[in-house]
Amino acid sequence: MLEGKHIIVGVTGSIAAFKAATLVRLLIKNKAQVKVVMTPLAKKFITPLTLSTLSNNPVYCDFFTPDTGEWHSHVSLGVWADLMVIAPATANTLGKMAHGIADNLLLTTFLSARCPVFAAPAMDLDMYQHPVTQKNLDVLRSLGVTLIEPAMGELASGLVGKGRMEEPEVILEKIFDFFSAESSEKNALSGKKILVTAGPTYERIDPVRFIGNFSTGKMGYALAMELAQQGAEVTLVSGPTSLDINHPLIKRISVESAAQMHKACLDIFRSCDGAILSAAVADFTPLSPSGQKVKRTRQNYSIELKPTDDIAADLGKIKEQKQFLVGFALETENEVENAQSKLKKKNLDFIVLNSLRDKGAGFATDTNKITIIDAENHTQKFELKSKQAVAKDIVNEIIRLIQ
Repeated sequence: MLEGKHIIVGVTGSIAAFKAATLVRLLIKNKAQVKVVMTPLAKKFITPLTLSTLSNNPVYCDFFTPDTGEWHSHVSLGVWADLMVIAPATANTLGKMAHGIADNLLLTTFLSARCPVFAAPAMDLDMYQHPVTQKNLDVLRSLGVTLIEPAMGELASGLVGKGRMEEPEVILEKIFDFFSAESSEKNALSGKKILVTAGPTYERIDPVRFIGNFSTGKMGYALAMELAQQGAEVTLVSGPTSLDINHPLIKRISVESAAQMHKACLDIFRSCDGAILSAAVADFTPLSPSGQKVKRTRQNYSIELKPTDDIAADLGKIKEQKQFLVGFALETENEVENAQSKLKKKNLDFIVLNSLRDKGAGFATDTNKITIIDAENHTQKFELKSKQAVAKDIVNEIIRLIQ
């Protein structure tokens, strides 16, 4: 399966660096071409000679060879690779990756890589659980890095918990899955043009205040990245969010209000093969927003609201037979009944249901728990997963629909 595949293995300064030797050996056994890039500290845990012998290639540790001045081009490495796997990935390296710090050859190679990147964290449980580390992991997920979750077990500190780098055999299986999915699914979406909406909308009360919601856009951004990784050309219409996204097949259009998102979607949808409407669009907007800041001196201040234009319903009216339309429903009661009603009224092909009664689902979380309901009212329930994994489930359903 890996014959002819070019894989960079990045090794950082962790006690788990010894596992990189097994990973390289397994990749070579499966006929991949492997180049190893190490951080300076990684050499304290495993020698470049070991990894060079196993990979049948020189190991890259520094920007140049001191004796000869030979330059080691991170750009060339990034172009060469079909996949980059950083295993182990320390908290230090993950933090630098998340913030674009490039002070060694491995990090410059990461920033130059045009291929997907996997990272297998390895650290003590307190470091892994620290809010800073978790925030860095969120940033990397939003940038499209695939994180191979660390395992539970005994750690180098003597403590027991989550933080052990996953075993090389498990990482190899995930690499198999990646290239298998790439070969089978990329063709299904290659050349497809798909609209995705994400994030909240802000409905202005005055120049400094707005009506909004708690959406962060994480689900929509994960969907856009998953679609692009499977070959689709994605137009991401995003409400206000702190997230960023970087992929050559993703074009982002930033909007603020429901009206702006409505116009952008209508302009784009006719030229698309389908749309996934995951944005949390406001149902109401102020009838007469103030041009000046409303002063506190007013008594019993009230705001008259009017309904916003219904993006899903309006796209459903113009949807052609060759197009698909997927909506989202976030409910607090009578979840399935409300979702089925929305599915029918808006001419959706299927709807993704979230319930705020499910812990770990909904706004401002890294996980989601969904139910997919199709036009024939067939229901699929999924377990709580990361939003990246949920995005894959939704995109797989779209592929089945297209096929």
